[in-house]
Amino acid sequence: MTNVRGVAVTGRQQKRVRGGTRVRSAVLWDALRTVLARITPEAGPHDVVDVGGGTGGFAVPLAELGHRVTVVDANPDALAALERRAAESGVRVRAVQGDAVDLPDLLGPDAADLVLCHSVLEFVDEPGAAMAALTSVVRPGGSVSVLVAGQVAAALHRAVSGHFEDARRVLTDPSGRWGEGDRMPRRFTRETLSALARGAGLRVAELQGVRIFADLVPSGLLDGDSDSAEALIALESVAAVHPVLRDLAAQLHLVADKPAE
Repeated sequence: MTNVRGVAVTGRQQKRVRGGTRVRSAVLWDALRTVLARITPEAGPHDVVDVGGGTGGFAVPLAELGHRVTVVDANPDALAALERRAAESGVRVRAVQGDAVDLPDLLGPDAADLVLCHSVLEFVDEPGAAMAALTSVVRPGGSVSVLVAGQVAAALHRAVSGHFEDARRVLTDPSGRWGEGDRMPRRFTRETLSALARGAGLRVAELQGVRIFADLVPSGLLDGDSDSAEALIALESVAAVHPVLRDLAAQLHLVADKPAE
Protein backbone atom coordinates (compact mmCIF):
# COMPACT_ATOMS: atom_id res chain seq x y z
CA MET A 1 0.00 0.00 0.00
CA THR A 2 1.35 3.40 -0.90
CA ASN A 3 2.33 6.08 1.55
CA VAL A 4 -0.25 8.39 0.00
CA ARG A 5 -3.10 6.04 0.91
CA GLY A 6 -1.65 5.55 4.39
CA VAL A 7 -1.63 9.31 4.96
CA ALA A 8 -5.19 9.59 3.69
CA VAL A 9 -6.44 6.88 6.03
CA THR A 10 -4.66 8.46 8.98
CA GLY A 11 -6.36 11.74 8.13
CA ARG A 12 -9.76 10.07 8.18
CA GLN A 13 -8.98 8.52 11.57
CA GLN A 14 -8.11 11.95 12.96
CA LYS A 15 -11.43 13.31 11.74
CA ARG A 16 -13.23 10.47 13.47
CA VAL A 17 -11.99 11.58 16.88
CA ARG A 18 -13.05 15.22 16.63
CA GLY A 19 -16.00 16.36 18.65
CA GLY A 20 -18.31 14.59 21.06
CA THR A 21 -17.61 10.99 21.96
CA ARG A 22 -15.10 10.52 19.13
CA VAL A 23 -12.44 12.34 21.13
CA ARG A 24 -12.33 9.36 23.48
CA SER A 25 -10.46 7.12 21.06
CA ALA A 26 -7.70 9.54 20.05
CA VAL A 27 -5.14 8.50 22.68
CA LEU A 28 -5.71 4.82 21.96
CA TRP A 29 -5.22 5.25 18.21
CA ASP A 30 -2.01 7.20 18.79
CA ALA A 31 -0.69 4.36 20.95
CA LEU A 32 -1.57 1.71 18.37
CA ARG A 33 0.16 3.62 15.58
CA THR A 34 3.26 3.91 17.75
CA VAL A 35 3.28 0.18 18.51
CA LEU A 36 2.86 -0.76 14.84
CA ALA A 37 5.71 1.54 13.87
CA ARG A 38 7.94 -0.01 16.55
CA ILE A 39 7.30 -3.67 15.72
CA THR A 40 9.73 -4.81 13.02
CA PRO A 41 9.35 -1.58 11.02
CA GLU A 42 11.33 -3.01 8.12
CA ALA A 43 8.76 -5.77 7.57
CA GLY A 44 6.03 -3.48 6.19
CA PRO A 45 2.41 -4.53 6.84
CA HIS A 46 1.82 -6.58 9.96
CA ASP A 47 -0.36 -9.51 10.96
CA VAL A 48 -2.87 -8.20 13.49
CA VAL A 49 -5.38 -10.25 15.49
CA ASP A 50 -8.27 -8.40 17.11
CA VAL A 51 -9.84 -10.55 19.84
CA GLY A 52 -13.43 -9.56 20.51
CA GLY A 53 -13.15 -7.10 17.63
CA GLY A 54 -16.85 -7.28 16.87
CA THR A 55 -17.96 -5.22 13.90
CA GLY A 56 -14.46 -3.96 13.07
CA GLY A 57 -14.09 -0.58 14.73
CA PHE A 58 -10.34 -1.16 14.90
CA ALA A 59 -9.94 -3.95 12.37
CA VAL A 60 -11.25 -2.13 9.31
CA PRO A 61 -9.15 1.04 9.77
CA LEU A 62 -6.08 -1.13 10.38
CA ALA A 63 -6.83 -3.07 7.19
CA GLU A 64 -7.17 0.26 5.38
CA LEU A 65 -3.63 1.00 6.47
CA GLY A 66 -2.49 -2.16 4.71
CA HIS A 67 -2.22 -4.59 7.63
CA ARG A 68 -3.45 -8.17 7.46
CA VAL A 69 -6.18 -8.33 10.10
CA THR A 70 -8.05 -11.24 11.65
CA VAL A 71 -10.99 -10.69 13.99
CA VAL A 72 -11.87 -13.42 16.49
CA ASP A 73 -15.28 -12.96 18.07
CA ALA A 74 -17.87 -15.27 19.58
CA ASN A 75 -20.82 -13.37 18.07
CA PRO A 76 -21.67 -14.50 14.52
CA ASP A 77 -23.89 -11.47 13.94
CA ALA A 78 -21.00 -9.14 14.77
CA LEU A 79 -18.74 -11.02 12.37
CA ALA A 80 -21.33 -10.73 9.61
CA ALA A 81 -21.50 -6.97 10.22
CA LEU A 82 -17.70 -6.87 10.16
CA GLU A 83 -17.59 -8.50 6.73
CA ARG A 84 -20.12 -6.02 5.37
CA ARG A 85 -18.20 -3.10 6.83
CA ALA A 86 -14.94 -4.35 5.38
CA ALA A 87 -16.51 -4.84 1.95
CA GLU A 88 -17.93 -1.31 2.00
CA SER A 89 -14.44 0.00 2.81
CA GLY A 90 -12.84 -2.03 0.04
CA VAL A 91 -10.61 -4.09 2.35
CA ARG A 92 -10.40 -7.70 3.42
CA VAL A 93 -10.61 -8.76 7.07
CA ARG A 94 -10.60 -12.40 8.08
CA ALA A 95 -13.43 -13.32 10.46
CA VAL A 96 -13.10 -16.27 12.86
CA GLN A 97 -15.76 -17.28 15.37
CA GLY A 98 -14.46 -18.21 18.81
CA ASP A 99 -13.48 -17.11 22.30
CA ALA A 100 -10.24 -15.65 23.60
CA VAL A 101 -9.17 -18.86 25.35
CA ASP A 102 -9.56 -20.77 22.07
CA LEU A 103 -6.95 -18.68 20.22
CA PRO A 104 -4.19 -21.33 20.21
CA ASP A 105 -6.52 -23.84 18.56
CA LEU A 106 -8.08 -21.32 16.19
CA LEU A 107 -4.93 -19.60 14.94
CA GLY A 108 -1.94 -21.61 16.10
CA PRO A 109 1.23 -20.29 17.72
CA ASP A 110 3.06 -17.14 16.64
CA ALA A 111 0.23 -16.03 14.35
CA ALA A 112 0.46 -12.27 14.83
CA ASP A 113 2.81 -9.35 15.30
CA LEU A 114 0.17 -7.50 17.31
CA VAL A 115 -2.82 -8.86 19.24
CA LEU A 116 -5.60 -6.51 20.32
CA CYS A 117 -7.85 -7.46 23.22
CA HIS A 118 -10.03 -4.47 24.00
CA SER A 119 -12.92 -4.56 26.48
CA VAL A 120 -12.79 -8.35 26.72
CA LEU A 121 -10.93 -9.34 29.91
CA GLU A 122 -13.66 -7.77 32.02
CA PHE A 123 -16.08 -10.45 30.82
CA VAL A 124 -14.10 -13.68 30.52
CA ASP A 125 -14.27 -16.36 33.20
CA GLU A 126 -10.51 -16.57 33.68
CA PRO A 127 -8.51 -13.47 32.72
CA GLY A 128 -5.24 -15.28 33.37
CA ALA A 129 -6.10 -18.05 30.91
CA ALA A 130 -7.21 -15.49 28.34
CA MET A 131 -3.97 -13.51 28.71
CA ALA A 132 -1.96 -16.71 28.29
CA ALA A 133 -3.88 -17.45 25.09
CA LEU A 134 -3.12 -13.96 23.76
CA THR A 135 0.55 -14.51 24.52
CA SER A 136 0.63 -17.83 22.71
CA VAL A 137 -0.46 -16.38 19.37
CA VAL A 138 1.81 -13.32 19.34
CA ARG A 139 5.25 -13.80 17.82
CA PRO A 140 8.44 -13.27 19.83
CA GLY A 141 9.21 -9.57 19.63
CA GLY A 142 5.55 -8.76 19.03
CA SER A 143 3.10 -6.95 21.31
CA VAL A 144 -0.27 -7.32 22.98
CA SER A 145 -2.63 -4.35 23.36
CA VAL A 146 -5.14 -4.76 26.20
CA LEU A 147 -7.86 -2.26 27.09
CA VAL A 148 -9.87 -2.75 30.31
CA ALA A 149 -12.26 -0.86 32.56
CA GLY A 150 -10.57 1.10 35.34
CA GLN A 151 -11.55 0.43 38.95
CA VAL A 152 -10.57 3.81 40.41
CA ALA A 153 -12.52 5.73 37.76
CA ALA A 154 -15.66 3.74 38.52
CA ALA A 155 -15.43 4.74 42.17
CA LEU A 156 -14.91 8.39 41.21
CA HIS A 157 -17.89 8.41 38.84
CA ARG A 158 -20.20 6.75 41.39
CA ALA A 159 -19.15 9.27 44.05
CA VAL A 160 -19.68 12.24 41.73
CA SER A 161 -23.18 10.90 41.06
CA GLY A 162 -23.88 10.85 44.80
CA HIS A 163 -23.61 7.07 45.21
CA PHE A 164 -21.03 7.15 47.97
CA GLU A 165 -21.62 3.64 49.30
CA ASP A 166 -21.28 2.26 45.77
CA ALA A 167 -17.99 4.11 45.39
CA ARG A 168 -16.69 2.55 48.60
CA ARG A 169 -17.69 -0.92 47.39
CA VAL A 170 -15.88 -0.45 44.08
CA LEU A 171 -12.65 0.30 45.92
CA THR A 172 -12.95 -2.61 48.35
CA ASP A 173 -14.43 -5.31 46.13
CA PRO A 174 -11.77 -7.64 44.62
CA SER A 175 -13.50 -7.40 41.24
CA GLY A 176 -14.08 -3.66 41.46
CA ARG A 177 -17.88 -3.93 41.38
CA TRP A 178 -20.31 -1.72 43.26
CA GLY A 179 -23.14 -4.22 43.70
CA GLU A 180 -25.55 -6.68 42.16
CA GLY A 181 -26.83 -4.06 39.74
CA ASP A 182 -23.37 -3.40 38.34
CA ARG A 183 -23.28 -4.63 34.74
CA MET A 184 -19.48 -4.74 34.65
CA PRO A 185 -18.29 -8.16 35.90
CA ARG A 186 -14.74 -7.03 36.61
CA ARG A 187 -12.52 -3.93 36.68
CA PHE A 188 -8.78 -3.52 36.94
CA THR A 189 -6.17 -1.30 38.50
CA ARG A 190 -2.76 -0.55 37.03
CA GLU A 191 -1.24 -3.08 39.43
CA THR A 192 -3.65 -5.94 38.75
CA LEU A 193 -3.43 -5.47 34.98
CA SER A 194 0.38 -5.36 35.03
CA ALA A 195 0.52 -8.50 37.19
CA LEU A 196 -1.76 -10.29 34.72
CA ALA A 197 0.59 -9.49 31.84
CA ARG A 198 3.71 -10.48 33.75
CA GLY A 199 2.07 -13.72 34.81
CA ALA A 200 1.66 -14.61 31.12
CA GLY A 201 5.33 -13.99 30.45
CA LEU A 202 4.92 -10.55 28.88
CA ARG A 203 7.00 -7.45 29.55
CA VAL A 204 5.00 -4.31 30.28
CA ALA A 205 6.11 -1.67 27.78
CA GLU A 206 3.48 0.99 28.41
CA LEU A 207 0.44 1.49 30.59
CA GLN A 208 -1.63 4.60 30.05
CA GLY A 209 -5.04 5.97 30.88
CA VAL A 210 -7.77 6.42 28.28
CA ARG A 211 -10.72 8.76 28.80
CA ILE A 212 -9.55 10.61 31.88
CA PHE A 213 -11.40 13.89 31.27
CA ALA A 214 -13.45 13.01 28.19
CA ASP A 215 -16.18 11.21 30.13
CA LEU A 216 -16.57 14.20 32.43
CA VAL A 217 -17.13 16.69 29.59
CA PRO A 218 -20.66 16.94 28.10
CA SER A 219 -20.61 15.86 24.45
CA GLY A 220 -22.60 18.91 23.49
CA LEU A 221 -19.73 21.11 24.60
CA LEU A 222 -17.51 19.62 21.91
CA ASP A 223 -19.90 18.93 19.05
CA GLY A 224 -19.21 21.41 16.29
CA ASP A 225 -16.26 22.93 18.14
CA SER A 226 -13.15 21.39 16.63
CA ASP A 227 -10.79 23.68 18.58
CA SER A 228 -12.16 22.48 21.92
CA ALA A 229 -12.03 18.87 20.76
CA GLU A 230 -8.40 19.21 19.71
CA ALA A 231 -7.54 20.90 23.02
CA LEU A 232 -9.17 18.05 24.93
CA ILE A 233 -7.28 15.48 22.85
CA ALA A 234 -4.02 17.27 23.68
CA LEU A 235 -4.95 17.26 27.37
CA GLU A 236 -5.85 13.56 27.30
CA SER A 237 -2.53 12.75 25.61
CA VAL A 238 -0.54 14.38 28.41
CA ALA A 239 -2.74 13.00 31.20
CA ALA A 240 -2.60 9.48 29.74
CA VAL A 241 0.92 8.94 31.05
CA HIS A 242 0.74 11.14 34.13
CA PRO A 243 1.71 9.01 37.15
CA VAL A 244 -1.36 10.08 39.11
CA LEU A 245 -4.00 11.00 36.54
CA ARG A 246 -3.74 7.80 34.49
CA ASP A 247 -5.15 5.81 37.42
CA LEU A 248 -8.32 7.91 37.18
CA ALA A 249 -9.02 6.88 33.58
CA ALA A 250 -12.24 5.14 32.62
CA GLN A 251 -10.09 2.62 30.78
CA LEU A 252 -6.52 1.41 31.22
CA HIS A 253 -4.49 0.60 28.12
CA LEU A 254 -1.62 -1.83 28.43
CA VAL A 255 0.98 -2.54 25.76
CA ALA A 256 3.06 -5.58 26.65
CA ASP A 257 5.82 -7.20 24.60
CA LYS A 258 6.62 -10.85 24.14
CA PRO A 259 10.38 -11.27 24.63
CA ALA A 260 12.30 -12.10 21.48
CA GLU A 261 13.84 -15.53 21.46
